[in-house]
Parts: sequence; C-alpha cells; structure tokens
Amino acid sequence: MGTKKIMDKITFEDFKNLDIRVGTVSSAEKIPETDKLLKLEVDFSEEKRQIVSGIAENYTPDDIIGKQFPFILNLEPRTIRGVESNGMILAVDDGKPVLLSPLEKVTNGSIVR
Repeated sequence: MGTKKIMDKITFEDFKNLDIRVGTVSSAEKIPETDKLLKLEVDFSEEKRQIVSGIAENYTPDDIIGKQFPFILNLEPRTIRGVESNGMILAVDDGKPVLLSPLEKVTNGSIVR
C-alpha cells in the first residue's frame, strides 16, 4: 500500500491541545444493524467513557476486551447511529484499521506524549 501525503504542519501548541490517554476496554459490543461499529466502554481510571469505533470488520469484542489502547479524549461528543461517542481510538490506517497498544501494561489514564 502506498504512503499518503503528509498533512499540513500544526504548531506544537496545537499538538499540546490533544488529550491522548491510554485506557482499557472493559466491554465492547457490536452496534445492531451496522457492519463496522463497536460500542466500547473504556476505563481511564478517573472515569469510564463510551466510545464508538469503526473497527468491527477487523476486530471482535473478544479481541479487544481487557486490552489497552490510546484514545483522544477531548473531541466533541458525536452521536453515531444513535449512540453517543466520547472519544476516538487511535489506529493505523493500512487499508484496514490496525490498533496500537503499549508493549507494557500502563496505568489507565496515562498521558501519551
């Protein structure tokens, strides 16, 4: 798969405004009548969040429950197929989503820099 054009540069201040943290998926379920969407409950230690992710064609709930991933937390909430999403999981776009995960277990809520 070819590489994509690098996006325009942002300032360091713009980057610092992203709240990226590691959380553990405590539950996941397919959203009915969709092929791509999973509803995740993610534990960030201080709070749990519901996050909708378009990864169901490549990952089942059993693949991700109990595992840690980085998420962007300070996106505005968005309702997708009637389900509110309060963040976004980070994944590599390689023609399909490939999830990122720390090599070692870290504390839920740890900040990604």
